[in-house]
Amino acid sequence: MTNSIHNLTRSTDVVIVGGGLAGLFCALKLAPQPVTLISAAPLGQGASSAWAQGGIAAAVAEGDTPEAHAADTIAVGGGIVDEAVALGIAREAAPRIHDLLAYGVPFDRDLEGRLAVGREAAHSARRIVHVRGDGAGAAIIAALSEAVRRTPSIRLIEGFVTEALLTEDGAVTGLQLREAGNFAAKPVMLASRAVVLATGGVGHLYAVTTNPREASGSGLAIAARAGAIIADPEFVQFHPTAIMVGRDPAPLATEALRGEGATLINGNGERFMLALHPLAELAPRDIVARGVFAEIAAGRGAFLDARQALGARFAEKFPTVHASCIAAGIDPATQAIPIAPAAHYHMGGIAVDARGRSSIDGLWAGGEVSSTGAHGANRLASNSLLEAVVYAARIADDIAGHTIPSPAHIPDALVTPRGGAPDAAAVKQLRATMSAHVGVIRDDDGLAETVRSFAALEREASSVAVRNMAISALLVAASAWTRRESRGAHFRIDHPADVPALAQRTMTTLAAAREVAENLTAPLMPRTAQPMIA
Repeated sequence: MTNSIHNLTRSTDVVIVGGGLAGLFCALKLAPQPVTLISAAPLGQGASSAWAQGGIAAAVAEGDTPEAHAADTIAVGGGIVDEAVALGIAREAAPRIHDLLAYGVPFDRDLEGRLAVGREAAHSARRIVHVRGDGAGAAIIAALSEAVRRTPSIRLIEGFVTEALLTEDGAVTGLQLREAGNFAAKPVMLASRAVVLATGGVGHLYAVTTNPREASGSGLAIAARAGAIIADPEFVQFHPTAIMVGRDPAPLATEALRGEGATLINGNGERFMLALHPLAELAPRDIVARGVFAEIAAGRGAFLDARQALGARFAEKFPTVHASCIAAGIDPATQAIPIAPAAHYHMGGIAVDARGRSSIDGLWAGGEVSSTGAHGANRLASNSLLEAVVYAARIADDIAGHTIPSPAHIPDALVTPRGGAPDAAAVKQLRATMSAHVGVIRDDDGLAETVRSFAALEREASSVAVRNMAISALLVAASAWTRRESRGAHFRIDHPADVPALAQRTMTTLAAAREVAENLTAPLMPRTAQPMIA
């Protein structure tokens, strides 16, 4: 199959947007059905899943069960996990792990040849399968990328970003694409009746993140612009232990380090998590992130200390983290690692059902861009890669049972005429605003100001890329303003308790978010409405 987008304007293929775990796995599961896979970055690059260090949660060890795994997921999720979804994912974990093994992923094994499993925060058992300690994401993406390249039914288009989703009468008709980085290039219109969005999360909307630059919310934005229902956008998980060495994105110190006994200390050498939660360093991520944030805000600083737990074994057990530290002049065997919370994972996204279908006919979504209900208000560690492969397989099964209709002719008119390079100053300001007001700790005034500014930026943005970032940021901020409580990763200092009546998922749209912004701009706007929580 030719891999030139310029030879492809109409496709009866399934079109998958995104070269991360969900996109690659779905493409492979669909074989030999024809698939066009579009990736903004070269395959294997630009995907958050390639950077995942922890591994994949799966109840594969003796004595562990999917029911126990689901119970841990539900316990962490802040009261809004879809329990049937959580249990279904946990029960499909083992078959998906075996799929990955068949694609060549070299999961670690013990001396008896069984899958080796580690423990991470809030898991009641050792159930995380790893690759060389902290290299699971990179190894999985490398193996799947190689499998995709040798699969003849997959047409691979690299170096193109998706700017807009084309729809008619509530159904997908195609995509508007543009060559990545070439802002003067003419957009390409691709007609298709079956689209899978697997574009990743929103981490790069924040000034401090562990996500690659491509994770800027583009998939969320284009689906929202097309009218898709968006679920739980206010719930953004902040990883408590990003390594603060002045890099963007920030390197990650995997949670597995704490699973192996590393502790969190402040600049005075004191373990501060002992007073905040019975599980101390292994408490749920939102609690640990707030603990780290508080130490930094108090001027004491926060550090990850693996000197006693690992010492000289650090380099062998966690080579990726070790390399990041050494590159920054830190020897983690003998020095504590400076850390801070960083935007890491979006529990929200395009609302999908158990088959990965969105509210738009012909549009499926998988991986971090979707919201299945599995994570609730706070994702359990290492459940994200599992969810990605489970739903990618379900999407492939669902599509395989459909006859993809021939695409209709699409007009040459652009969905949006705005071109040009992103305004670097506007992007920097957006990211700073998100970190300041829609971060680990939030309040009414900061959120209201942010909602108004992002609504204005959406209207005035000089480029498609900035407009899409503003839309995703607006969805997160408007839902965070609307949810007047604290739940999971969403913490309001002005509403620090959870409200039992609000123990339900958010279902919203871009139109609803814009309405929130309009009401906040109007004088004497009533501040008690909860229009976006379904």
